[in-house]
Amino acid sequence: MTKSDKIIKRLFDLVMSTIGLLLFGWLIVLSAIIARFDTKLSGFFKQKRVGQDGKIFEVFKLRSMKNVAGVVTTVSTDKDPRITKMGRFWRKTKIDELPQLINVFLGQMSFVGPRPDVPGFADKLEGEDRIILSIKPGITGPASIHFKNEEEILAQQEDPEAYNRNVIWPKKVALNKAYIKEFSVLKDVKYIFKTIF
Repeated sequence: MTKSDKIIKRLFDLVMSTIGLLLFGWLIVLSAIIARFDTKLSGFFKQKRVGQDGKIFEVFKLRSMKNVAGVVTTVSTDKDPRITKMGRFWRKTKIDELPQLINVFLGQMSFVGPRPDVPGFADKLEGEDRIILSIKPGITGPASIHFKNEEEILAQQEDPEAYNRNVIWPKKVALNKAYIKEFSVLKDVKYIFKTIF
């Protein structure tokens, strides 16, 4: 991805996130209020993720989980007891991702790119795999689309954390590397449409 590609990508993100916040700001606020009552916690969920150049930032999401004693893993499956009924709806419709329009507007994320992971994955990349850290993480992307049913896949595994680390994560790395090397704005638009429809 060239410097001019990154400039075009940022301008696209800035314009589209502004439009998105103007159109869906009311939905984000309303959903956060509902999530507040649903989870008995703050309607917004903030979590430290690894961003461009390995810098840590806080990603915004609608809270879809409640606290359950003894459950602390960062890898969730569709059988996770922490997910509320409303939270399941947020996740299925991807409404829980809408607050990330704020991250895009602030320049911490892009519409399309590698999903931002919790520390322990992207920040541990080595060699040419570190190209993934050269761009901003995205709300969606080829790996997100490929693993759109990731929670269902993980729910079928005896050890979801090990399967995520040893099978899913390496595949995501390969998909994200190919995305960066073959970047085009047109492909970004296609990924956005694939995600929506």
